[in-house]
Amino acid sequence: MPRVKATISIENVVASATLNQKVDLNSVVKGYPGVEYHPEKFPGLIFRLKRPKTTTLIFSSGKMVCTGAKSAKEARRAVINVIKELKKSGIIIISKPELKIQNIVASGILGGMADLEKAAYTLKHTMYEPEQFPGLIYRMENPKVVILLFASGKLVCTGAKKEEDVYIAVEKLHELLEETNFIFYE
Repeated sequence: MPRVKATISIENVVASATLNQKVDLNSVVKGYPGVEYHPEKFPGLIFRLKRPKTTTLIFSSGKMVCTGAKSAKEARRAVINVIKELKKSGIIIISKPELKIQNIVASGILGGMADLEKAAYTLKHTMYEPEQFPGLIYRMENPKVVILLFASGKLVCTGAKKEEDVYIAVEKLHELLEETNFIFYE
């Protein structure tokens, strides 16, 4: 049977940014009443954007965490948009933010059924306890990611720092499963 190509979808990109300056969160609330800020519950201000649809946590230290982006480029755009909004509300931002991708989460479908039992015995760095969790946990060393693989051939890849690492990791796993005949197509 001809090889089926895996489909992969980036679900969430988490990026951190630092402004290298303190931010008065109460001033942000005054200039932008749509934000959420409850310092007695959580020290960060929650800033939601509609486009790109993201949530950015802003801390008084000037550190920010952006979640919900579908690509690294979109995460960068979201942080820049939040900074523009801060500037509009009168917050003085001195420097460009230093942005770093912390985690990329992707889902995928291999297009065939995976034999998790055999894969768990043969592949290194795996954990499979079906009574506790229905997926095989595979810790890949290069690229350094964790893949949750299900018998249906569906998977979740997490821990990547670059989008290309997601594609490389899924392709590597797919090839490995085919070489060992741990994946079968109907």
